[in-house]
Amino acid sequence: MTEKFRDPAASIWVKPTKARKRSAAPSPLSRDRIVRATAELLDRDGVQAFSMRKLAAELDVTPMSVYWYVDNKDELLELALDEVLGEIRTPPLDDGDWRGHLHALAHEYRRCFHRHPWAAQLASQFLALGPNALHLSTSAIGAITRSALPPEQAGAALGLIFEYTYGYAVLEVQWLNRVRASGLSEKEFYDVIHGIVERADARFVEQAELLDPESNISAATRDRRFSQGLDIALAGIDASIAGTPPASH
Repeated sequence: MTEKFRDPAASIWVKPTKARKRSAAPSPLSRDRIVRATAELLDRDGVQAFSMRKLAAELDVTPMSVYWYVDNKDELLELALDEVLGEIRTPPLDDGDWRGHLHALAHEYRRCFHRHPWAAQLASQFLALGPNALHLSTSAIGAITRSALPPEQAGAALGLIFEYTYGYAVLEVQWLNRVRASGLSEKEFYDVIHGIVERADARFVEQAELLDPESNISAATRDRRFSQGLDIALAGIDASIAGTPPASH
């Protein structure tokens, strides 16, 4: 199904705030409480099963009470996405260790999608304009500008790190969803897939094992592969810096 176009001007972060009479606010609700409950419901049931009616039932209020704080479900999903991005810990940059900073941010970014698989889906649907998303971006930009990489290459370098991290996390979430749906353990599900591929083309299995002799997929395997890929990406940035002529003074 084609994804519905989302007008950037409709984002809750940029559209004008509607004037509301604060005295009319339903008690004991607050926007913070609604957003936290939304994130918890998404953690439990996922995006497809989420509805304003279910959220209202979770909060033990009427759906109209929720609509007093947001205009529609999309606004609430935007708020929930930025809420969980706020869990990402950004290390200090006092020591100027840009490489270690980006390394830590990438691992934190991946862990956020592990804790909240629905956030990986929403991150592809909404613009990252909330305060926590912008704090993450600012932190990453601050790190790369402390490297000796030319400014015209900085955007590509950050894309290399964070698009790799996001892509890895999305595929990982999809894999784990399939494992859960199968009712099998990760090792059992991998063995089933391995058998299907081997019957389809044994040569593919042989070639794949040349790249990685690991005989199963596990959390430890996924962690190792992610770390290896991240180290290679960072090494590529280091190599670009080393190959850049020194700036003339």
